[in-house]
Amino acid sequence: MKIRSLLNALIGIWFFIAPWVMDFSDQSGALWLSLIFGAIQVICALCGYDKFGWRSWQNWIVLLTGIWFIIFPFIYSLSDGVVWSSVILGIITAVFSLWNMGSTSNSTEINN
Repeated sequence: MKIRSLLNALIGIWFFIAPWVMDFSDQSGALWLSLIFGAIQVICALCGYDKFGWRSWQNWIVLLTGIWFIIFPFIYSLSDGVVWSSVILGIITAVFSLWNMGSTSNSTEINN
């Protein structure tokens, strides 16, 4: 579970730097929302590092940021590379968050 949280934090860092790496920093709306939601994802993933179960609000927030990054590139009509990157990493974020919420313990075993 801790590894999934750390991976979600790393994905959040990617979304924070993506506007410059993927060259959409000239679109102010897309830039600012990527920065804000990326930062929220990093903060909540790290705060939820040791939280598990459906009552973990941190994992719920990270799930919502993952869903946001799935729909985000379509709202701003971003390039295909940005769409694929955002959708795939958004899905991974959502899956990891749901997996953390479905965990019944703080174990890092493969079956949790």
